[in-house]
Amino acid sequence: MKILIKNAQIVNEGKIIQSDILIDNDLISKIESQISDEADQIIDASGKYLLPGVIDDQVHFREPGLTWKGDIETESRAAIAGGTTSFIEQPNTVPNAVTQELLADKYEIASEKSFANYGFMMGGTNDNLEEVLKTNPRNVPGIKLFLGSSTGNMLVDNPETLENIFSNTKMLIAVHCEDEATIRENTQKYLDAYGEDIPVKFHHLIRSEEACYKSSSKAVELAEKTGARLHVFHLSTSKEMQLFRNDIPLKDKKITAEVCVHHLTFTNEDYDTKGGLIKWNPAVKTQTDKDGLWEALLDDRIDVIATDHAPHTWEEKQNVYTKCPSGAPLVQHSLVVMLENFKNGKISLERIVEKMAHNPAILFRIEKRGFIREGYKADLVLIDLNEKWTVEKENILYKCGWSPLEGTEFHSKVTHTFVNGNLVYENGKINEEKFGERLLFEVEE
Repeated sequence: MKILIKNAQIVNEGKIIQSDILIDNDLISKIESQISDEADQIIDASGKYLLPGVIDDQVHFREPGLTWKGDIETESRAAIAGGTTSFIEQPNTVPNAVTQELLADKYEIASEKSFANYGFMMGGTNDNLEEVLKTNPRNVPGIKLFLGSSTGNMLVDNPETLENIFSNTKMLIAVHCEDEATIRENTQKYLDAYGEDIPVKFHHLIRSEEACYKSSSKAVELAEKTGARLHVFHLSTSKEMQLFRNDIPLKDKKITAEVCVHHLTFTNEDYDTKGGLIKWNPAVKTQTDKDGLWEALLDDRIDVIATDHAPHTWEEKQNVYTKCPSGAPLVQHSLVVMLENFKNGKISLERIVEKMAHNPAILFRIEKRGFIREGYKADLVLIDLNEKWTVEKENILYKCGWSPLEGTEFHSKVTHTFVNGNLVYENGKINEEKFGERLLFEVEE
């Protein structure tokens, strides 16, 4: 199957150029200003922008074990509608993916059900070092450690275990950093004052700046000591930004940083209107924190933008504070949120592509994806920068059926998504055939 895209504004590797692009089966075969080859399908992209598909390095698709909230099929479907063509999923499913066998089970499910390309993190615990060390770096993106307890029972708090994992694997170690003792102490203080129904506006004071910094600074220190490759997920405070550097290229960094769309979008002021819908771990914090994250994103201390997509049912989110789970669905809307920031003059299109496609590919050493290059997989997204639409129940594709962005008007729209050369999404219609493939990773000799 050959698809020819004509007259696109291609956003890639720091430049925007008008060009044609020829897709041959699953690969980009030609990028030239005028291509006149025969093709099975021709798409005129005049006035539209062509981006490499988004690679979301942190999602929770809830399968197996929590599939009433979401599953690989529903959430990857939402992903391609939003221009995300590859995802890396986390191990805190049920059962937790903490053995090679359980990890293989998830890959098996995805091979049958995923609309997007997929990778699954191996989970570390206090006592599974042997299993962790069996992980194949060629086809697994990395090891995930929860240094603060979140959804699931995967807290790694034994210093000896941590040092062992950091010292013994060459694989990337991705961490959730919040200090457990600090959070417990803060929670108790608010429980004493309010009982179970703590006002959600205190969430950022319970899962505080101190809890985040204490944990992330320890992780960075351990990585520096052991030489491990460390990637710190969903940073949420301005203070943590001092832990990261921007004086060397990403490919040479051993310690890297990610920010999520919600920490760039909301602040603690939004708890009044959004309540538990924007309860995340780590918490959405202050305007000062949001400003600090933006500054670090733009000066390259932060390398990647992701979602931490984590659906829960509407009913679960209506519970009192102590029973309201943290997390919200975002994978269908992450790109348009960032395009809105482009519209508002906060970030360029080239930088959005760098942080959402190029950099995840470089950081995880993903083979032949994340760039618009001849010979690379044709994971592409076409966007119209001048199409208004509003997030409404009817157009939300998450299994949970809600979004913290409901009612938000956007001024850009994803019109086409290609996964491995297949047109999987076009103007609101999804091709129900599943073309997602397992991500592969380049291994240093």
